[in-house]
Amino acid sequence: MDIKTAYNLWLENANDDADLIDELNSVFGNENEIYERFYTELKFGTAGLRGIIGAGTNRMNVYTVRRATQGLANFLNKKYTKPSVAISHDSRIKADVFAREAARVLAANGVKVFISKELEPTPVVSFAVREFKTQAGIMVTASHNPAKYNGYKCYGSDGCQMTDTNANAVFQEIEELSYFGDCIKLVSFDEGIASGMIEWIDDDLYEKYLENVQAQSVNPGICKDSGLKIVYTPLNGAGNKLVRTILARSGVENVLIVTEQEMPDGNFTTCPYPNPEIKEALALGLELCEKEQPDLLLATDPDSDRVGIAVKTENGYRLMSGNETGIMLMNYILSCRSANGTLPEKPVAVKTIVTSKLVDRVCEKYGCELKNVLTGFKYIGEQILLLEQKHQENRYVFGFEESYGYLAGSYVRDKDAVVASMLICEMAAYYRKKGKSLNDVMNELYDEFGYYYNKTEAFEFEGSAGMQKMADIMSALRSSHPAEIAGFKVTSVSDYLNSVAKNLLNGSEEVIDLPKSNVLSYSLEGGGAAIVRPSGTEPKIKVYITSVGTTEENAIDLADKMVKAMVNILGI
Repeated sequence: MDIKTAYNLWLENANDDADLIDELNSVFGNENEIYERFYTELKFGTAGLRGIIGAGTNRMNVYTVRRATQGLANFLNKKYTKPSVAISHDSRIKADVFAREAARVLAANGVKVFISKELEPTPVVSFAVREFKTQAGIMVTASHNPAKYNGYKCYGSDGCQMTDTNANAVFQEIEELSYFGDCIKLVSFDEGIASGMIEWIDDDLYEKYLENVQAQSVNPGICKDSGLKIVYTPLNGAGNKLVRTILARSGVENVLIVTEQEMPDGNFTTCPYPNPEIKEALALGLELCEKEQPDLLLATDPDSDRVGIAVKTENGYRLMSGNETGIMLMNYILSCRSANGTLPEKPVAVKTIVTSKLVDRVCEKYGCELKNVLTGFKYIGEQILLLEQKHQENRYVFGFEESYGYLAGSYVRDKDAVVASMLICEMAAYYRKKGKSLNDVMNELYDEFGYYYNKTEAFEFEGSAGMQKMADIMSALRSSHPAEIAGFKVTSVSDYLNSVAKNLLNGSEEVIDLPKSNVLSYSLEGGGAAIVRPSGTEPKIKVYITSVGTTEENAIDLADKMVKAMVNILGI
């Protein structure tokens, strides 16, 4: 179907949403605007759907949600007898609408739905899938994207994000459907409730979830009477209730809230890019810190699966990277559990390939096996599942990725900012009682293991032309690898799409025993590295730099030079 025909079809049939009707009429005769909305369809993958909210096949709206959910329902009904699905949402614009639309479609197809009454953190959906033994889960969220985005993540029966195999099968079902007509089954939401096909999740589930979170405490009660003072911002997202509840139960008595970002607001007016990785998103929190002088600032993203922190120093507040927070947590968990006798025999930790190599050194110190997986927390969840299948899930102690996602315990299979917030505060209280700040702790780790510095740069490529540009860049890199980066000789190239690692020093090759992924990794003389990959959820190419310096300042300088070199290599 050509773009004009598709647009006219939507003009005639998209009559369930006044916003869409107005938008379609507003672009009438504007070929460029129509093209951007209809030149492609949102692709369903392991991360589900994600896109700009609006009218068209390339936008998040009730019709793209219904069609995707019908495909999911068809997949589930072919694979299972009497399947069921857990659904929740965060504070995104139309997130509650899309959650209910998904429930309406599933109920009409005979798929039982357990749906939250209000917004909840993403890890709660993973927990609900496992608790209710559903065959899938849907979380309506666009994570940390700007306000104009929405989407939904899909989960499998194990509570992990959907596998490539199942996601591809669902995508095939979706491809066979049109956006309008009898192929999309619907019941009214009230009818679904009355028939029992849609069931509200009651508070018992959240209580069980919090009990499991609290069970991950390494030093229970350490926060009480510690004098720890926290500033917390949920960035107008879903973390407000459960994060504050778990901190209170952990004994954190002094928690100050950034009031402008306390309540759910999908417009994110105080932080246009609600990402705790970005300093601008934490501006109001840092202002409150300067006034109140807490030990640290906590910031959870809109769906509360990631958390960023800033810690007090003699010269203000230092933003810790996702790598630094994860390294400190890994060290805290392993050192304390080793000391108090709760570290399991043959402990296992997991990190992604783009996460700091300093973690390797920490794990070596405590005899902890460290598994490296592809980027995406589903691969960390997959490692927990493999341990569970051997009845060894208790060996898993911690997993994290550099993009601020952390998980202790096996009660969920996705990153969890609720448990991470609890452990960060517990860690801060533990060291506070020893007269140390988290800034002191991180500096001591650098002194002990060396100055590993990690820097991530993301380059945006919006629209259809941008997607082609990204593909061209990756193709060019595969056809000819750089001989050096910022003066450091490239010693090996790992191509995760073609599953081969080439040692450029001796010419040998090894097979990469991981799922295929569009990632290129360059190892450098001196221990540094550069990794290039297109984002799986955003129109961006990400470059991950690791530099190893003699001092922190030296490592930062080397990383900056490596970034500039990669910009030239990529031709950006």
